[in-house]
Amino acid sequence: MSATPGFIRKEDAVVLMLDHQTGLFSLVRDFQPDEFRNNVLALGATAKYFGLPTILATSMDQGPNGVLLPQLREILPDAPVIKRPGEINAWDNPEFLSTLKATGKKQIIVAGIVTDVCVAMPTLSALAEGYEVFVVVDASGTFSNVARDAAHTRMANAGAQLINWFAVACELQRDWRNGVEGLAALFEKHIPDYGNLISGLKR
Repeated sequence: MSATPGFIRKEDAVVLMLDHQTGLFSLVRDFQPDEFRNNVLALGATAKYFGLPTILATSMDQGPNGVLLPQLREILPDAPVIKRPGEINAWDNPEFLSTLKATGKKQIIVAGIVTDVCVAMPTLSALAEGYEVFVVVDASGTFSNVARDAAHTRMANAGAQLINWFAVACELQRDWRNGVEGLAALFEKHIPDYGNLISGLKR
């Protein structure tokens, strides 16, 4: 665990999107369905916009868990998809772990379904191996607010930083003068109410 947690560094970050599967979406009760889907796709679009290496994973996708959300695959067509045959903790899957370590990144941005298991377990595993971990709370969902809050407390106490997808994008951007057109389009699509502010930035 990092002694001094800091901001996300674009050059040292990898995004893990775990088990955003069509069947598992039905388990999410701590967000409205449309809101949650939007947040997941927004995180994927953010990873693509900033060119972050991204790893997608599924768990037993031949059964009721369902396939990876098709729209997410459309956003990230070149991202590797690790299909776990049974491991609950993605960290226990050799292909997943080797793919992650091959990126050479030491900051992990992670989201998934469900927060208290499929996100929490690899988060705790990564922290134990010295990674900095940023848990994207609004692109991770679970059965209830109680389960979510307990998972957030557990991960934060272990050293994870809790963050939302918009904050991820802003930390990666750092300065509006770094070029705003692409990011503005992303924000306008996923945060319609933010459109007026973005329009002002583009002038």
